Amino acid sequence: MIIDQVKKNYIPRHVAVIMDGNGRWAELHGNDRIYGHRQGVESVRSVVEGAGELGIEFLTLYAFSTENWCRPKEEVDALMSLLVDAIVREVANLNEKNVKMNVIGNIDSFPHEVQLKLKEAIYSTSSNTGLNLILALSYSGRWDILQATRQIIRKALAGEITEEQLDEPFFIDHLSTSVVPDPELLIRTSGEYRISNFLLWQSAYSEFYFTSIFWPDFRKENLFEAIVDFQGRERRFGKTSEQIRS
Repeated sequence: MIIDQVKKNYIPRHVAVIMDGNGRWAELHGNDRIYGHRQGVESVRSVVEGAGELGIEFLTLYAFSTENWCRPKEEVDALMSLLVDAIVREVANLNEKNVKMNVIGNIDSFPHEVQLKLKEAIYSTSSNTGLNLILALSYSGRWDILQATRQIIRKALAGEITEEQLDEPFFIDHLSTSVVPDPELLIRTSGEYRISNFLLWQSAYSEFYFTSIFWPDFRKENLFEAIVDFQGRERRFGKTSEQIRS
């Protein structure tokens, strides 16, 4: 079994996933795009379970980007309805598996009902101590950097900080992921080779894993394969191999 190939002493703390290919998967199966999004919920359930089995601390799923608001209104409306239904159905399962849920992104842009269900799910799972599941909703890397910059500018104009205080750690404290380690591994499904405005600052030294599998077909076994691939890489962070090995 593929899970037996995973080195339990070298598990990435944070794995991020761009869940791509729902629409194309649905079209290949003769259905509309929304059918693909519905089937993708089962993939989320499987991957969350697999991440918990491996002891991964943080799992960030790119569920809805700021650019996704530009899709046809009927698809966006259906996605909002699906999101509410999925949250309501999955909270009990998350609690059973000791999963703590959180959200990053411009949540204020969502309909009131969606915001309410998200807040209820976050509160309901807040005491759990296992996997931290982070949903990136109405999120983009550029948005994240801009909102951090705006916070810092406001503090500067109020005289709360000086130029000398602005360094990388200070900037990171204002990102939406300030309490989360950068992802060691970023996975994208569906055969696309780009990161689509996802965790731009945070993925500076992430290892990328691309697979042609469409998201509705992605399961925890595929996550394990990505982890095994990650464990076979040498992460140098600008140093030479000799420096890393010494």
